[in-house]
Amino acid sequence: MHNESSTRILLTGGQGKTSSRIAQLLHGQGYLIRRAGRSMPRPGEEQIGEHVPFDWFDDSNHVDLLKDVQAVYLVAPASMHPEEVMIPFIRRALDASVRRFVLLSSASIPEDGPVFGAVHRYLREHAPEWAVLRPSYFMQNFTDAGHGHGHSLRHSGHIYTAAGDGKVGFVDADDIAAVGFHALTDKEPHNRELIITGPESLTYDDVAEVIRRVTGLNAKHIHITPEELTERHKAAGLPGSYAEYLAGLDVRIRLEGLEDQVTDTVFRVTGREPRSLEQFISEHKTSFPSN
Repeated sequence: MHNESSTRILLTGGQGKTSSRIAQLLHGQGYLIRRAGRSMPRPGEEQIGEHVPFDWFDDSNHVDLLKDVQAVYLVAPASMHPEEVMIPFIRRALDASVRRFVLLSSASIPEDGPVFGAVHRYLREHAPEWAVLRPSYFMQNFTDAGHGHGHSLRHSGHIYTAAGDGKVGFVDADDIAAVGFHALTDKEPHNRELIITGPESLTYDDVAEVIRRVTGLNAKHIHITPEELTERHKAAGLPGSYAEYLAGLDVRIRLEGLEDQVTDTVFRVTGREPRSLEQFISEHKTSFPSN
């Protein structure tokens, strides 16, 4: 895709971790942006792009959202079956002559897997131009007060998981967004899945050690059962089946090494090395309380 003022890109999950960062990158290169989501900018926030209300489960304005759009960034709702609403939306987009689609999926979930898998497969089979971003777990989970880890680090200095000594290739959302920007705008479509990780695979004990060393906070990784983790997810507002599924991923991280991988995707797509967890924590020290 060319950098032209007529190129309008629709970003679902418009205020989310990756969509908001992709919006910044697109804005910097002169693209027209339509940001769609249930959350709208707060008063005083910089308003990059056009903001429109959007709900996957209410299709009353979906046709209007897709007018004059050449590419769509797809962020799924928190559901075990997002394909039930996402595939009809993608069909509408195809009918509206949208050519390029980029789906935010997960390194844990392949095309034949649950949750995002059916949408991944549909794009590969039907979209003229597509990419599926499959990032590992976000580094921002440790600094975002709205996430379970960020919340518990602020309140107790603890990280609670059922992942045991399993390793994860934690990745910075800035690096995910940089790959997403290219997937949306490169002249040649990627037409493939992109597994996105940071430069190293770490246990949650390793993460706690980095936080202790860099910030001085006496961070600890607390091993809990999958059932306890499910209850924590539910308390944070996730639907029961989705909370149980996420806790099950921790078990697979521990037993199967589900997230124990490092790829060169960030460097190969963007030309720069991904940020390490130590760099990330150093740059976000103020997100952590002092002892």
